[in-house]
Amino acid sequence: MHKPLGVVASGHKETSRAARILLEEGGNAFDAVLGAMCAACACEPMLASLGGGGFLLAKTAAGESRVFDFFAQTPSAKQGELDFYPIQADFGTATQEFHIGMGSIAVPGVVAGLFAVHAAHCKLPLSKIIEPAVMLAREGLRINKLQSYINEILEAIISASPEAKAFATPMFAPGRLAEIGEFIYNPDLADTLETLAASDPRWFYEGDPAIRLVKDCGEKGGLITLADMRAYQVMTRKPVTVETHGARIITNSPPSPGGCLTVFALSLLNPFRNTLDPWGGPAHALALARAMQVSSLLRREHGLEAGLDDDTAATILSGQHLSHWQDTLRSGGLASRGTTHISVADAAGNLASLTLSNGEGSAYVLPRSGIMMNNMLGEEDLNPDGFHRMPPGTRLASMMTPTIASLDDGRWIALGSGGSNRIRSAILQVLVNLLEFDMGLEAAVSAPRLHLEGSQLDLESGFSAAALGALEAEWPGLKQWPGMNLFFGGVHAVERLGDGGFRAAGDPRRGGAVAFAGPS
Repeated sequence: MHKPLGVVASGHKETSRAARILLEEGGNAFDAVLGAMCAACACEPMLASLGGGGFLLAKTAAGESRVFDFFAQTPSAKQGELDFYPIQADFGTATQEFHIGMGSIAVPGVVAGLFAVHAAHCKLPLSKIIEPAVMLAREGLRINKLQSYINEILEAIISASPEAKAFATPMFAPGRLAEIGEFIYNPDLADTLETLAASDPRWFYEGDPAIRLVKDCGEKGGLITLADMRAYQVMTRKPVTVETHGARIITNSPPSPGGCLTVFALSLLNPFRNTLDPWGGPAHALALARAMQVSSLLRREHGLEAGLDDDTAATILSGQHLSHWQDTLRSGGLASRGTTHISVADAAGNLASLTLSNGEGSAYVLPRSGIMMNNMLGEEDLNPDGFHRMPPGTRLASMMTPTIASLDDGRWIALGSGGSNRIRSAILQVLVNLLEFDMGLEAAVSAPRLHLEGSQLDLESGFSAAALGALEAEWPGLKQWPGMNLFFGGVHAVERLGDGGFRAAGDPRRGGAVAFAGPS
């Protein structure tokens, strides 16, 4: 029997297929994750874009782990008359406000990240890595049920400009959103990818795309300058590493607080191991919600909305600090964004966990590029002190939390999630399901979730009546959703077993798609 070459989990079957193709053509996990990232820009255009930002947590077969930070950065231009206005994203059971327009665009990092990761870890030429994405963008793909739903949620952005509308309308009926089964195309993106592969990142950050972006910002109410584009750099960092629940958790590092807050919440629950049974009961549900509440309180008290440094992270995760908050949990005295993820593992032992975002998109499409630019300056969660108040040239502090877990039995798991400020609660719950309840990967990802934001508790159906009663007592007015919803994130995870086998799970909330790569 032939040994598998690897596995991928992502938010679209074509994204996963791109990674599988590259694994079968001799690529490693990093070739595959970059190919999937480019493919996501074609088949998940409202969630992923070369005009956005992201993070890659890379674990090599040799044991090295590091974070590639290619998230968006604040521009340096002074505020003037901005093209900047609010829209409502309607999830059906809840709404969320975002701001879009030229004034919402931050300096993008995805193109720089593509080249940096390729230079550090890849085996295949970039021209080969982009091939699946180029084919998707040029030949088109059918709209699926999830993409149709996302388009409905973000219709206010899609309808804000003819160029944005082209991302979600069928070629021969540009006046309406594409229906399930209809084809969408992005030939300009295919051309852009091919030009990138034949050049280097300077073409994007200093050449025609940058010049046009800067010109339009100047004329239409944006902030980015050519100096901002030229100054952008990918940052590499040592990840946060924590031992808890009998596992070693490796996750995103400062200045982004998402990883630190996720492992803080998980570590809070460590002393309560074996006391939370049954799953979905009062002890389990209350512990989760209280851990989320503590981590949110911690975020505000330490001012982590704008980011954190290594010393603060060490203090938060210290034994003394955790012990204090664990005592508080025992007493019970607490009552009072468009993103996608890709995980890849290969047979050599490499793991790649990549989270990518365009915010929700600014509605501005860079002419003749096929790229909608991000709206990171219009995301309230990324701008806690108010819009356009962060110092220029500052890397935005994201909740993105690409994560890798090493278990005592020899398993390695790569996972992450989209979902704006629900990212860390989604990852926390999947890790608890895996480490506390010993669920299989698919069950851990698919299990119902809850999310606490301020005093508002939302949860999917599936928790016991006793749990609902206990939660209602602490959070009156909790909202129970009728079933799974992409509001609660989308955790796509892969698992490399101790014997070299693989498992994977794509989150059904966000079109989860798994692909196993066979021998070439």
